Amino acid sequence: MSEKIDRRKFLAGAGAGSLLLSPLIGAAAAGGTDGGKRPHYVMVFDQNKCVGCTDCRIACNETNKLPKGRSRLLLELQGSKLETERGYEPDRRYIRVSCQQCENAPCVRVCPTGAAHRDPKTGIVTMDTSRCVGCKYCIVACPYNVRFINEETKAADNCDFCLHTRLEKNEQPACVESCKYDALIFGDASDPKSYVNRLLAVKDSVRIRPELGTEPQLRYIPIVKKGV
Repeated sequence: MSEKIDRRKFLAGAGAGSLLLSPLIGAAAAGGTDGGKRPHYVMVFDQNKCVGCTDCRIACNETNKLPKGRSRLLLELQGSKLETERGYEPDRRYIRVSCQQCENAPCVRVCPTGAAHRDPKTGIVTMDTSRCVGCKYCIVACPYNVRFINEETKAADNCDFCLHTRLEKNEQPACVESCKYDALIFGDASDPKSYVNRLLAVKDSVRIRPELGTEPQLRYIPIVKKGV
């Protein structure tokens, strides 16, 4: 289909020159519309633990009732050769391709109807399908090429951490819940006691194309190469 996530364009920004060590997320959360504190949700993808089973994608598709052939997330295999005692063997590693949940989201800025917006309670970038006119401005504006038109809703679509299907019920996103290998971690980084906050405090994480100034909230823990 013509509007599937373009993984090559996404991965073009994932080279060594574009993956930079990210600063630790501060404890202060952004203010909500009521003047109070709101959570600062982030997701961490640990490349060291992902085995590429795609349980996350299947769970996402089922939970969010996506049309056949559509996915809010993909797992891209990054293959290379690894020298071992038995010769060269495949060095398999995966990267999650999905909405980066930018703090400074271009899709929100360009949307003429307000359909692409930031949820006032959670700060998560999501869609109001009733206001979307299918202009595709948000798809063009997204530098990560991870938005698409949902043929059933006729509206633009993106990963919103299962905001309306699970998070509003105080449940973890479907992908996180389904991962048997703990490769996905999700939580409120503004809570100093949260696991995701403590994890980011001790692990170096990277972001895709941080030089764009979009401030992605999807963090990656890259493969740790073991020395000899």
